[in-house]
Amino acid sequence: MQQASDFLAESEALERVLSSLGGEDFRRETGFKAWTFETILRHLHFWNVMAHVSLTAPDDFQEVFKPVMEGMMAGTTLPEIEVARFPATGLALLDEWRTGYQEVFDAFSQADPSERVAWAGPSMSARSSVTARQMETWAHGQAIFDELGMVREEDDRIRNIVILGVNTFGWTFSVKQLPVPEEQPFLALIAPSGERWEFGSPESGQFIRGDAHEFAQVVTQTRNVADTELVCEGEAAALWMQHAQCFAGGPSKPPPPGQRRTKN
Repeated sequence: MQQASDFLAESEALERVLSSLGGEDFRRETGFKAWTFETILRHLHFWNVMAHVSLTAPDDFQEVFKPVMEGMMAGTTLPEIEVARFPATGLALLDEWRTGYQEVFDAFSQADPSERVAWAGPSMSARSSVTARQMETWAHGQAIFDELGMVREEDDRIRNIVILGVNTFGWTFSVKQLPVPEEQPFLALIAPSGERWEFGSPESGQFIRGDAHEFAQVVTQTRNVADTELVCEGEAAALWMQHAQCFAGGPSKPPPPGQRRTKN
């Protein structure tokens, strides 16, 4: 399954950055909810482990997931739940995450892409599950790159995230209880390699043009569309990029213009 290999490559790209840091750097805060590098890494590890359980021990998933839901309903924050499960810090946490993402790759690379796996909401395919892990790694990794003042070298594997963004067009509106536009805009995006990616009908009266990685940043809410060079024409295109949300959970607002950026 190519998506499993793409998840592995995404994880390794982030690891190369983190492995060059000292233990104290993991306490640095980012522009994402003031989460530290450590909080982000623990979050990625926690949900990588959950994805691994959902595939390799499906009968155990609900039992493992139940305390998460109970904790959140009782008012415990997600970072508090995650640190209770994985209290390691700094370089020790980095080692745990590295071992965990390799286990996820090993399991999903041998899975039937269409196999259904349980999750917090509806079940999904194994392909969708590991794509979600790539998306989370890429999106949360953006906060770390930004804090370090680094511009990430993008790769065409972000196509998986772009497709996730395209497939969640309707979700973007329904999760916010907004009417779903009748026509989905045509996308004409330039991949990191320079290849042109198109989605939808070019006959559409709505379109979005620009760099694929900026589209991915907007749908993962790591950038406000105003901070990109994406060109939107038509009301549906503009509304989509203003509200885009490719991830599950409750309604989430994109960051205000200028808030999420690469530090100088």
